[in-house]
Amino acid sequence: MSATGGAAAAYAEGLTLRSGAAMPAVGFGTWKVPREATAAAVVAAIKLGYRHLDCACDYGNEEEVGTGIAAAIAEGLVRREELWVTSKLWNTYHAKEHVEAACRKSLSDLGLDYLDLYLIHFPIAQRFVPFEERYPPEWIYDPSAEEPKIELAKVPVQETWEAMEGLVHAGLAKNIGVCNFNTAGLRDLLNYATIPPAVLQVEVHPANQQPTLVRFCEEEGIALTAFSPLGSGSYVELSMAEQADTALASPVVQRIAACHGRSAAQVILKWGLQRGYSIIPKSVKEARMAENIGLGGWALTAEEMEAMAALDEGRRFNDPAEFCLGMNTFLPIYQ
Repeated sequence: MSATGGAAAAYAEGLTLRSGAAMPAVGFGTWKVPREATAAAVVAAIKLGYRHLDCACDYGNEEEVGTGIAAAIAEGLVRREELWVTSKLWNTYHAKEHVEAACRKSLSDLGLDYLDLYLIHFPIAQRFVPFEERYPPEWIYDPSAEEPKIELAKVPVQETWEAMEGLVHAGLAKNIGVCNFNTAGLRDLLNYATIPPAVLQVEVHPANQQPTLVRFCEEEGIALTAFSPLGSGSYVELSMAEQADTALASPVVQRIAACHGRSAAQVILKWGLQRGYSIIPKSVKEARMAENIGLGGWALTAEEMEAMAALDEGRRFNDPAEFCLGMNTFLPIYQ
């Protein structure tokens, strides 16, 4: 990473991808942002200095993200080429004949001509649901069924990836990558990809540090983005974590925060950046949004980084093997 200047103390470093593109290291996550709040939140984020917007079909708010982008451009806050917009291919669109249509749907909703990054959301292929029938289709194939469940499709990752590469050739996506892959999945993908994945997006935070995966990506030239970089907060309301699971209250984090005159959240986010990957924290509160990107001008010491490393529990909050059980489906992908 190389540092550059930034207005209003906004963190302005970027990760250089294998294509030569620079992906801003701090992004604004849009998962679980309510639709009615999304457009205003995007404009506020851009005003605060965010240039990386992380979106997905499955989040159900891409139209509103697009409204916010259009408003920010109309206000003269930013030009399209100054933004980095990521979206994701949902599981129901893995077949080669559906990939481009899914990408174009996201582009239409976002009001854009191209994506800076398009990711396969999960290494899971589900049975196709037409756009006009239900969009986003989410996990359950037929919500009205007597026993609603996830229905899978036999689509190899290689077929999906070749269609993803077609998006690059068509100019619809500048870069392509994957989410929620493990090292075995990445190694397989690298064996046949003519355009190797530029980015891997996975759950990384103090309780789930994944050092082997982080090292593998570094050695293979794959940039890593950490979703849920603060840990458990996003999962409490989904009953996938408890309030006590937060790393924000850790004595280690609190001590380091006091030493630097920073918040616990800033310490955790700075720790992620110093490990060499990008982060996409989410908040609709402007003060918190400003805090999350105000990470320049200070650094954790080597001793503090070691202390943070000791917090690893291998604790994953977003695991299909667990949450898909509530949809009458056992769907492990990491083991």
